[in-house]
Amino acid sequence: MTDMEKMAAGEVYWGFNPDFGPLLDKGQDFCFQYNQTSPSDREHKHHLLEGFLRKVGRNVLPNSPINIDLGNMEIGDDTIINFNFVALDEALIKIGNNCFIGPNCSIYTVVHSLTVEERNQGYMYAKPVTINNNCWLGGSVTVLPGVTIGEGSVIGAGSVVTKDIPAGVLAYGNPCKVIRQIKEMPKNDKSDK
Repeated sequence: MTDMEKMAAGEVYWGFNPDFGPLLDKGQDFCFQYNQTSPSDREHKHHLLEGFLRKVGRNVLPNSPINIDLGNMEIGDDTIINFNFVALDEALIKIGNNCFIGPNCSIYTVVHSLTVEERNQGYMYAKPVTINNNCWLGGSVTVLPGVTIGEGSVIGAGSVVTKDIPAGVLAYGNPCKVIRQIKEMPKNDKSDK
């Protein structure tokens, strides 16, 4: 089994393998082109995303700058990604429809060895991250490897999400913890009574 296959399977792989160099270069080249493209050239920016990511939905246009390793991402329709987004996507990152990703958010899939010897030799593995539909990540949220955030949940600014978060909750903190269920806001009555 190659290191590339091990990475895809979630097994320990040698991250310093030179075979990864061209893939990481491709990611850096994409980010450079995307970040240098005028914000008003939406069509070209979306075209770049379609050529790099595994899937990109309608009305998705992350604000520059972004930094993405490999393009191993799927983003649903009508999702907003604010400035300074970082995705270390050695394992698959899935972001659903109608998500709000605040500024300075980071999603990591890579886990380095805890032992100095193995870490310095480049041994690591990757675990996928899923952010389901209708989620909101406040500014400066960090999502760690292997985490799933349930549909409709809100993660408060500055949180570090280390474990799965269920659907329909407000969660925040470091480490991020569920605070309460989210109840629907009352509908705004716009009639002239």
